[in-house]
Amino acid sequence: MASSSPPPDSGHGPAAHERPSPGPTPPRAAPVPPLLGPDDPPAVTVLNPEARGPLLLVCDHASRAVPKALGDLGLPEEQLCRHIAYDIGAAELTRRLAAHFAATAVLSGFSRLVVDPNRDLDDPTAIPVVSDDTVIPGNRALDAEAQARRIEAIFRPYHAAVADAVAAVRDRGQVPVMVSVHSFTPAMRGVARPWHIGVLWDHDPRVAVPLLDALRADGRWCVGDNEPYSGRDTTGGTVETHATPAGYPNVLLEVRQDLIATPDGVALWAGVLADTLGPILSLPSLTAARHYPRD
Repeated sequence: MASSSPPPDSGHGPAAHERPSPGPTPPRAAPVPPLLGPDDPPAVTVLNPEARGPLLLVCDHASRAVPKALGDLGLPEEQLCRHIAYDIGAAELTRRLAAHFAATAVLSGFSRLVVDPNRDLDDPTAIPVVSDDTVIPGNRALDAEAQARRIEAIFRPYHAAVADAVAAVRDRGQVPVMVSVHSFTPAMRGVARPWHIGVLWDHDPRVAVPLLDALRADGRWCVGDNEPYSGRDTTGGTVETHATPAGYPNVLLEVRQDLIATPDGVALWAGVLADTLGPILSLPSLTAARHYPRD
């Protein structure tokens, strides 16, 4: 018997399911260029990484540098020289203290106007649009990608360096003693600030209280106890991230910036703090981690 011819395609056979020809491939999005280039400073500087003692100095606002890719953030030079951009004198003071104590110090490499390493990333002031009544044009309407570039290039390397420095102290069998170095303006919104130095602390008194006593006993200084800012119940800062949760002794220093704006002023305050901090660092209470719960 002769075979019958196959029925015509009804629209449900193989011919109906042939893969369509692909269209033109859309061009790939250009990769996001790295924020930092070869002409930029490093995101973080670590001094004395091989130090043998427990003291760890951190300077969150050490620099006024802005990545070249961001220009000047839309600000004139005189604004980038102000306290809104960095803590005047704090880096130089930190370097002096690191040399005196042969201690590790971690210093940020870029202005807090780019991204503030002493803030929680959920804090709107981490990348401020306004600082001390000054609008920062280069920070307006940043999308998530632009913010992420700053965080990945600057914020995270700084905190990774602090974490590594803490781990190095622990690996030596010691408990880190963290001292955060900052400076503050002589006046805020027209109100004079009388303090020469402020000692900021939360609930751990082991460094702060004897330091307050020693500075006041000197007799030359107006010393602020949680002034001009308070260290109580704060969140998101470097000390709150790397020291407080682990129960490590810590303190945050605020020196009035006009007192450390010159090399002579830095030398003076490095000596004051060397004399007052030195005996405290040998206290037995600093050799163990201890938590001081918030009320």
